[in-house]
Amino acid sequence: MPKRIAIVNQVSTEELLVRYRQATEATKRSHYQIIWLLATGKTVAEVAQVTGYTKIWIYQLVKRYNQLGASALGDQRQHNPGKQTNLTDVQQAQLWQVLEDKAPDGGLWNGRKVAHWLSELTGKRITRHRGWEYLRQMRYRLRVSRPEHGMSDFVEQESWKKNSI
Repeated sequence: MPKRIAIVNQVSTEELLVRYRQATEATKRSHYQIIWLLATGKTVAEVAQVTGYTKIWIYQLVKRYNQLGASALGDQRQHNPGKQTNLTDVQQAQLWQVLEDKAPDGGLWNGRKVAHWLSELTGKRITRHRGWEYLRQMRYRLRVSRPEHGMSDFVEQESWKKNSI
């Protein structure tokens, strides 16, 4: 016999049906449907087949509903704070000031140099790609002079530049 899941009767089955039919948000409507179907005696496999949700997600939803009640149903992503940033505002200001000068080796700043500087500042390993992202975020571009041909004559190039004006 298929396993039935226990639903804490915080709200009656009839009230779950009413809330399911009145829900305007799609996610909340689906969640109420799942809880209502389980409360009416359907198995998890039957509910998964009807709703298209996986059994694992249904178990997680029921657990959340049994612990927190109806407030746990619906889209909860707005409560997700997101990932912490690598740099604080003070550290970003320090990076901005450092980028105003030349790189420590006297050349131009690039992703590897920024990552190395940030790693020393924060004590965490920062990848060169993340260093490049910080450069791009601060609207810096890698500025290098145009390449010159290796077999070109310097004197001839300078005379051509003078004559082309």
